Amino acid sequence: MDTKSIVIEALKNVRYPGTGKNIVESEMVTSDDIIVTGKNVEIRIHFDRPTDPFIKSIIKAAEAAVTTFGDASLEVKGNITPHYRQQLPDPSDLPLKKVKNIIGVSSGKGGVGKSTVAANLAVALAAEGYKVGLLDADIFGPSIPKMFGIEDYQLYMHKVDGRDLIIPAERYGVKILSIGFLVDKNNAVIWRGAMASNALKQLINDVDWGELDYFLIDMPPGTSDIHLTLVQTLPITGAVIVSTPQQVALADARKGIAMFREPKIDVPVLGIVENMAWFTPERHPEERYYLFGKEGAAHLAEELNVPLLAQIPVTETICDSGDNGKPIALGDNITAQAFAHLARVVIEAVDTRNITLPPTKAVLAK
Repeated sequence: MDTKSIVIEALKNVRYPGTGKNIVESEMVTSDDIIVTGKNVEIRIHFDRPTDPFIKSIIKAAEAAVTTFGDASLEVKGNITPHYRQQLPDPSDLPLKKVKNIIGVSSGKGGVGKSTVAANLAVALAAEGYKVGLLDADIFGPSIPKMFGIEDYQLYMHKVDGRDLIIPAERYGVKILSIGFLVDKNNAVIWRGAMASNALKQLINDVDWGELDYFLIDMPPGTSDIHLTLVQTLPITGAVIVSTPQQVALADARKGIAMFREPKIDVPVLGIVENMAWFTPERHPEERYYLFGKEGAAHLAEELNVPLLAQIPVTETICDSGDNGKPIALGDNITAQAFAHLARVVIEAVDTRNITLPPTKAVLAK
């Protein structure tokens, strides 16, 4: 029996955990994938995608099988390489290829001020001199148009490299797009998950976002199809989790962090923002009233070993600011100062993440 045949027979002892079949039977390796030069054996093993969780274990098992069930004198260690039937997309073909950092602003539940944080963080980053975009990905409850006073904005398109692309709105130095521009603000959006996901992909891919330093995504609350669509479409730099101090919100925030940390998603969590941390009368800024509990998000950040990015107080004017289309970060009160602080901390957190971790890859759909 020649060396190739010996290796093939040995590899029949390696089973792929996902199917239970051996890798020869599954056509993950054939005789054409084996190159023999004396005692040196090179082997290619084919996987469906680069994100296959069993790549390393299969390669180790193949090395052991050749020497155990084949010929112990063969040099195979370090000579087995994975090949993929589904390749990672070319970076030049990715959406938002001119965007440096993509940040998801997420919350475990609704009503914690996630959109308020996203809107004001975007404005505060723009005030720091950065090019900023904001996508309202809360398909079923878009509120960004209201917060920026552009509910009746009319979208237009123009050609870029032969493609018709949507021109995002621009307000307070932030490029903005929302499904709210495309639907009747008085009617509910009643779509199945697939329709919502397709609409979101269009808001990402068919828009002339241009060059941006920070692209913020106001995600819907919870963990849903929309979140999966986003991580499958975009290489998200990091996630900012928003929660109030109360325990019912923190329980859901914990689930949101677990979703981003799930190995198949693996989006770094930049930190937690504790919104509505306390109430402060604007005329008495030294006074604090803990309406929703005290430092609950701070304790959660410590428990889960993630940074507490900022604590945002509630004042009388923050609600009026959002309703009037002028984010409070444009002002100079204590809440505006808190958002300015948040912007600077997020900038530092993103810089640290980019220095210490490899770029996030979009998750390939199965």
